[in-house]
Amino acid sequence: MAKEIRIEVDDETFEELQRRAADDREDTDQYASRRLTADLARTRFLEGAKAFVEEHGQAFADRFGTGPSSHAA
Repeated sequence: MAKEIRIEVDDETFEELQRRAADDREDTDQYASRRLTADLARTRFLEGAKAFVEEHGQAFADRFGTGPSSHAA
């Protein structure tokens, strides 16, 4: 179920949102919603990747090596 939020942004930010929405031929509210959703998804992904590295990073490096010179298959 979709929820509605109200946020305040400065004039410069709003104008940038309007420009970018127009470039994408999208309503400003829809553009802002899509960008917020994408940003949150990216944040969740990065947090998950960080947790994986913290938990499994050393074992992964031991098995496959590190960096571009490793011989990972």
